[in-house]
Amino acid sequence: MHMAVGARPEASDWWAEGLAFENCNCTAVCPGHIHFRQKCTHDVCHGFWAMRFQSGECDGIDLSGVDVVMAFESPPVMIQGGWKGRIIVSDRASEEQARAVCEILTGRRGGPWEVLARFVSDWLATRTAPIRIEDEATRKTITVAGVLKGTVNAIRGRDRGRPVTFRNIYNQIHDSEQVVATGSTEYDDGEIVIRTEDTHGLWSHFRWAHRD
Repeated sequence: MHMAVGARPEASDWWAEGLAFENCNCTAVCPGHIHFRQKCTHDVCHGFWAMRFQSGECDGIDLSGVDVVMAFESPPVMIQGGWKGRIIVSDRASEEQARAVCEILTGRRGGPWEVLARFVSDWLATRTAPIRIEDEATRKTITVAGVLKGTVNAIRGRDRGRPVTFRNIYNQIHDSEQVVATGSTEYDDGEIVIRTEDTHGLWSHFRWAHRD
């Protein structure tokens, strides 16, 4: 399924909450995560965001239970733009759910992803595939059949009963408190290829909304 990025839909009120986790090839912590003006570790930053919509609504469409991943490549200074992005939506999502989620993630619905989408100059064709996300206390994993295997593990803190976190950090996608982690990824969709081991990772509970 290919959903082209085009004109913004007329109705744009929506909200969503859920889990978001990520891994890229930067050493921990990714400078671009702290601020897009900082130079990432390598000449090309590539990674993924995995998201599970635990609740949400868009144009009366219930977004609960939708799993999705966005893979990306960007230059070392992310604010310069020129990113490449691919969205893959779970094949369990209905056509209406998949369309609404893609419109959110490509920025056509406004909100935080509208800001991020400005940096993407090359949206690759959206795909659907079986996606499996496992949400454990200290570990998040995602598998996309034939494309992605990703694991993000919390790092050890002084108090082993609590995660190491960023607090009061500004980020368009994540909550202001984020669990610091390391991640490993194998990803190949034929156009974006990601290979990481024990590099930057984190997760948070996202809360997104937009109202005209």
